[in-house]
Amino acid sequence: MLLAFLLAVTPDAPPSWSQVLLYSLVPAAIMVVGAVVAVLRPPGAAIRSAILHFAAGVVFSVVAVELLPDIVARHRPLEVGLGFGAGVGLMLALRSWTRKAAEKEKATPLPYFAPGTMWASQTEKAADQRRAPLPMGLLTGVAIDILIDGLLLGIGFAAGAEEGLLLAIALTIEVLSLGLATAVELQQEGQPKARTVGVVAALSGLLVVGAGVGITVLQGASDNVMELVLSFGLAALLFLVTEELLTEAHEEPESPWLTSAFFLGFLVFLLLGMLV
Repeated sequence: MLLAFLLAVTPDAPPSWSQVLLYSLVPAAIMVVGAVVAVLRPPGAAIRSAILHFAAGVVFSVVAVELLPDIVARHRPLEVGLGFGAGVGLMLALRSWTRKAAEKEKATPLPYFAPGTMWASQTEKAADQRRAPLPMGLLTGVAIDILIDGLLLGIGFAAGAEEGLLLAIALTIEVLSLGLATAVELQQEGQPKARTVGVVAALSGLLVVGAGVGITVLQGASDNVMELVLSFGLAALLFLVTEELLTEAHEEPESPWLTSAFFLGFLVFLLLGMLV
């Protein structure tokens, strides 16, 4: 039903900032829904792996069906090389930085339960949970990921309404899994449920910010600039698929139905790209 609504309102001309804002609110809201589901009824490892496989197939399909042909059609190899190299370099640098921050945080843990908490009342335990420090290494990495997702959404809409729409749907599935994973991590760190959902909701707002910045800066950009930016987005999305979504998905032992979820996601959006 949501997909039918989105297809019905897709404009022929590039969408305005306000329309991009509305599109970006959908994945932002779904990320919060994922967090609520995770704190109320955490999904099993197999279900989460299936979602990650499907999301990887969806994003890869959007790259192959929409972004890559558009980049090749512009035929500017110098800009492609520069943009793609910048995208890979930035994603590698961000991953290295966030991993070091997380490792440093784990090396100096701050216990959120004071000595003797085992015998404390439920009220005292709840107070200790509220004082639990947030895992800033984890949250910084997620924040950067979400901001880049938003920028990619803005890039997609700057390239065209169809590309933006399909990318919005693909990122909706990706941030659903990210919302689930982030909420589970925060719960394991001892954060209360309300604070967990609030933190994820705040992070989801970065997607809207990134989309707004992307469409504002790139709307009306020259072909050379668009080729650079699209190549950057191509590298970032490929990195997302190969180094994040599939890496996390493979933490669960593989099975035929989990593997087929990747190809199902690819096929669904391949067919959708033909119909839109």
